[in-house]
Amino acid sequence: MIAQSLSVLIVEDNAALAANIYDFLEACGHAPDAAPDGQSALALLALHQYDAVVLDWMMPRMDGMAMLARLRGELKSRVPVLLLTSKDQLDDKIQGFETGADDYMVKPIALAELEIRVRVVANRASGASGALDQARVLQVADLRFDLDSLLLTRAGRALALSPIRRQILEMLMRRAPHVVRREDLERLIWKDALPDGDILRSHMHMLRKVVDGGSPVKLIQTMPGTGYALGADHD
Repeated sequence: MIAQSLSVLIVEDNAALAANIYDFLEACGHAPDAAPDGQSALALLALHQYDAVVLDWMMPRMDGMAMLARLRGELKSRVPVLLLTSKDQLDDKIQGFETGADDYMVKPIALAELEIRVRVVANRASGASGALDQARVLQVADLRFDLDSLLLTRAGRALALSPIRRQILEMLMRRAPHVVRREDLERLIWKDALPDGDILRSHMHMLRKVVDGGSPVKLIQTMPGTGYALGADHD
């Protein structure tokens, strides 16, 4: 019997293993989610609060070490991370822990042990998570976004956005003042089914019109060839 239900993000490119972990954690009463690579995982982590992350090391597009470095650095997230890998050398374990992992398991794994380790790292971190992980009200300059009520205001004036543009703005606000890469925003919205044409550009145009329209300070900044950032200091 588990003490509590945990929200767990499984980041694993092996679909069969990811499904096994997912099914086992769900059967234990937890609420699992899954991502096939680091980029997809970062997009989910920018929007959702997880109690723990089970992270594979070797993945396409963005491997576990690159994702973990961005999670601890750019996102400044303290969500507990259990690193899952076939790398069993001491140097590999040292690299994993120094990059920010909370625990380390070598494949092949026993699912029951993994579930216990997930509970341990999550319980160890409970009550000690950073403000960014727990934030339900985001604020950048005079732009304020209450994630529970979905009330968005700029200098006290209410703004209305479509669901997709709210998602984009939430990611920009969570990562401000850092630059959010175009591919991260596209994966956030469309997952792997990327649309033809530059639809993101159209959404950003309308988002800028709503957020910055009528304000002397422009918060949404375009980083040519890279992505977008939120903040008035990127001119």
